[in-house]
Amino acid sequence: MRLGLKPAAGVAALALAATACGGGGSGDETVELRFSWWGADDRHETTQQVIKRFEKAHPNIDVTGEYTDWASYWDRLATNTAANDAPDVITMEERYLREYADRGALLDLGEVGDQLDTSKLDKLVMGGGKLDGSLYAVPTGVNAFTIMADPQAFEEAGVEMPDDATWTWEDWVDTAVEINEKSDGEIIGTQDIAFNEQSFQIYARQREQALYDKSGALNFQPETMTGYWEHMVRLHEEGGAPSAAKSVELEAGGPDQSVLATNSGAMAAFWTNQLGTMEETSGRDLELLRFPGESDSAQAGTFFKPAMHYAISAGTEHPEEAAMFVDFLLNDKRAAELILADRGLPANTELREQLAGEFPEADQESAEFLKEIEPDVAGAVPPPPIGAGDVVDITMRVNEDLLFGDITPEQATEQWRSEVQDATGGE
Repeated sequence: MRLGLKPAAGVAALALAATACGGGGSGDETVELRFSWWGADDRHETTQQVIKRFEKAHPNIDVTGEYTDWASYWDRLATNTAANDAPDVITMEERYLREYADRGALLDLGEVGDQLDTSKLDKLVMGGGKLDGSLYAVPTGVNAFTIMADPQAFEEAGVEMPDDATWTWEDWVDTAVEINEKSDGEIIGTQDIAFNEQSFQIYARQREQALYDKSGALNFQPETMTGYWEHMVRLHEEGGAPSAAKSVELEAGGPDQSVLATNSGAMAAFWTNQLGTMEETSGRDLELLRFPGESDSAQAGTFFKPAMHYAISAGTEHPEEAAMFVDFLLNDKRAAELILADRGLPANTELREQLAGEFPEADQESAEFLKEIEPDVAGAVPPPPIGAGDVVDITMRVNEDLLFGDITPEQATEQWRSEVQDATGGE
């Protein structure tokens, strides 16, 4: 799931004076909570059903939904938070988590006691909500970034599907080039994957490095990124990916215009939760593959990403009831059987297992894939730094300059690091 929008400008200027958390309602007193999220109509409808089930189980708590599309969500949240009028329960995305937490807008969930049980939540994503030793958010669900492949395209090109348990980055380039050559250019080997910084995240983790450390500072050697860019240059020079202009066009077109969706190519990089949509759009059965390089590296680079987070406002007057609602969303089967994989595969590992047979077929495949790679996942990715929303645009711009030959891999590394440091205040 690529998130290409910048954080709302208002967040940077928040002047927060988080109020002390008051006690929750008791007895017959009605407690009113507000819950915010983004998404399409089907998510809104499902979430309203979940709220009704919670209210039925807790008659003294009323939950009002505040929902909008992604484009409007962060402006509204920034405005409400600056006015000390944030929703009690907030759906949060990792790129903005540190910004809100650092400004005192989010409650330390260690303060809600046993109202929120995190014992059954996937440990491989729990670290994504921790900052400076405190837990500020819990994952709604789990995704992984993968190479998504079209077996029919491989067959039509006369190329064998790769063994993703052993292939290297060199093999990935060679495979893409072979597809192009054997199909006389009719089938694109792979869509460019370097517009998304998470591809490099995997490459760096394979070398026991990472995009960022726990403090939000860059955490990889420059030569690591340069080596990554060199693979991308060879991929394009040898014809395994479309031209620079076509690659930019494909990226701008989004998933619906990707080489997989249009049956024009064999591979692309997507999140596991996009498999169902991609299969529906393409009209074909697609397959999830590990990123190349997993077997010959110091550690596997693949990671589990929280699809979203739930957080509680530091200014809520009802922290206990807010925590009870979050607990219901995460740990109660009555909620999980409605939400299913809409917010990622359930973060509660027991519910993920129990409900696996009820997921749509593509989500069942995703669940099996995550289960298969789980033993190799080397821990959680820490929250990115403030300003990480800008990294999306920086990565796309640097990769575009590289593809057009305006800069070398070494210059791409220097430019990317410099711009990201300026955007995030890191070193």
